[in-house]
Amino acid sequence: MDSKSTTLAITLAWLGACGGSTTPTDVADTGTDVGTGDASDAPSPSEITCDGSKLLAVPTDTSQRGPWPVGAKTVTLAGLVTEVWYPAVVGSDAGKTKLQYDIRKHLPPADAVKIPDADNPLQACDCYADLPMDTSHGPYPLVLFIHGTAAFRTQSASQATHWASRGFVVVAADHPGIGLQDILAGSFGGKQTEDANALLDALATPGGEVAFLAGRLAPGKIAVSGHSAGGGALSGLGGRAKVLIPLAARGVTAGSALVSTLILGGQDDGVARYSGQQSGFDSSPKKKRLVGLANAGHLAFSDLCAIQKGGKGILQIAVDHGITVNPLISTLSQDGCKPGQLAPEKGWKVIDAATSAVLEETLSCSTTAAAQLTALKATYADVGEYKGEL
Repeated sequence: MDSKSTTLAITLAWLGACGGSTTPTDVADTGTDVGTGDASDAPSPSEITCDGSKLLAVPTDTSQRGPWPVGAKTVTLAGLVTEVWYPAVVGSDAGKTKLQYDIRKHLPPADAVKIPDADNPLQACDCYADLPMDTSHGPYPLVLFIHGTAAFRTQSASQATHWASRGFVVVAADHPGIGLQDILAGSFGGKQTEDANALLDALATPGGEVAFLAGRLAPGKIAVSGHSAGGGALSGLGGRAKVLIPLAARGVTAGSALVSTLILGGQDDGVARYSGQQSGFDSSPKKKRLVGLANAGHLAFSDLCAIQKGGKGILQIAVDHGITVNPLISTLSQDGCKPGQLAPEKGWKVIDAATSAVLEETLSCSTTAAAQLTALKATYADVGEYKGEL
């Protein structure tokens, strides 16, 4: 097998066994009961102030969702198809249907049509299309998320919506050249760091399809997170971001804006070995933390293992519907989704707790977040390692 075929097989495998991808705006009406919002009995949350921002108080336990329902919009930003998740008006989700993303949108069109609606796995999102943004609070810190190889903008929607529920605007784009459709087509490239800088430039003066964010982003309060290749792409963005969070990647370099770094990895990752996160932690500037998830593989930091239909992931569904798949994929497509590895929901609990604590410590004036981090190993049995150098 030539190098291109091998790369294609590996990256298809990265996605395949654990589900598929998604996209957003057109799938709220799917005929599937995914639950509706009901805020009628919710107590009115209290408020705090932070560096000129007025925010709702959030639970001290950073693994818990915050008081805001999460709105979602699909826009074009800096020429890239982009998802924006944001804090919406409290109660505006009442009676609304939660959004689902159709993963077929990220397959080549000739393959996507082979999977009928009845067998199509949809990515659930704890969010709602086009809710009104909460403009009575804010401005809000910004988190830019960069997806991994053979992935797509909503690959880690569970984390993105968790952050948004706790008072962050979260932006994630499809990155050409390294997304799922590109890898399926046999190409491999992309310029994720350049894309990230272009997105940040566009968000500095929001207009056009993101004009609703004008005046709603807290100046200078920026974090960047990314998974795998996306985690590598953010390593030098410390000149723009106060917080960097590489997931299943390596470390970061010093930058004039950088205040805090959190490196997370799966200790059972066969794609990006955990030793890479350990060495990345050692080489990164302070303030820095390292969290290793026991029994977690490469896909623990995404929704991919949880996207299934009838107990089958997108790979098996594709095979069942006559899509040609290299048999090597069946050997390579288990990382993070194998029996005995950390279940997605258990992993998300730790990831949400750690990432939210780091974000809120620096960007939301939290006085309790640091204690949440130091207590991670004692709180969660699935934390195999925690280190911090402040």
